[in-house]
Amino acid sequence: MNIAASLPFIASGFGVGLLVGMTGVGGGSLMTPVLILLFGVQTTTAIGTDLLYAAATKGAGTFSRGLAHTVDWRIMGRLAFGSVPGTTLTIAVLYLLDVHDSASPWPLNIILGITLLVSAAGMLFLRRLRWLTVRRHPKPTGAKLLVPGTVLAGFVLGVLVTLTSVGAGALGMIVLVLLYTDTPIDRLIGSDIAHAVPLTLIAGCGHWLLGSVNWTLVVTLLLGSVPGIVLGSNISSRMPEYVVRSVVAAILTVVGARMLGV
Repeated sequence: MNIAASLPFIASGFGVGLLVGMTGVGGGSLMTPVLILLFGVQTTTAIGTDLLYAAATKGAGTFSRGLAHTVDWRIMGRLAFGSVPGTTLTIAVLYLLDVHDSASPWPLNIILGITLLVSAAGMLFLRRLRWLTVRRHPKPTGAKLLVPGTVLAGFVLGVLVTLTSVGAGALGMIVLVLLYTDTPIDRLIGSDIAHAVPLTLIAGCGHWLLGSVNWTLVVTLLLGSVPGIVLGSNISSRMPEYVVRSVVAAILTVVGARMLGV
């Protein structure tokens, strides 16, 4: 890929990175549909490429949040205990179904579109959901339900993220807000970001083995997204978070509808 041809991808990486830096979510939810709808990348290649791109960006976010002590590693471990088997099983099923290389099977597009719409709703109503959950269930979820519930949620996320590259952020936060009513939301966000690292890395490596990763594209997107994330993180305090989240949610709604053919 020459420099001129790389510029649109670098610009896209910068734009998505800027939004991720400002909101903490939206990377996987935005990059995959951008690659499919704007650049005509085949669905499986867009998903596999975005998963490894997300692993790198989430890794940087986890490092900074780890230093700030805003990651609950127990929650992260419980999610991973479910998501790693879910991811592995999904990759095995994709292999058996011969879904690999540069393919765009319509079921993946449908699942991707639905996941984008649910993610958009999650971004819009997350804090409202938190308030309602704490108000109705002020006591933390019992330990007997908390651990298996988190593991099961991790398994479902592993399947969804492997199929679509979407859901590790917004959908993961919905689950954590419902389960961990006594945990500060900032620690839940940090735990969700940390969990996304092994999830997207394993899923991305699985797609690589299936032949559906464009490494040149991964590097090109990161060239734009890294400075975008840095800039977004620096200006996030100057702009109301709900405004940015509303814009991202609106974009996700539009692209989700487009993926569904609406």
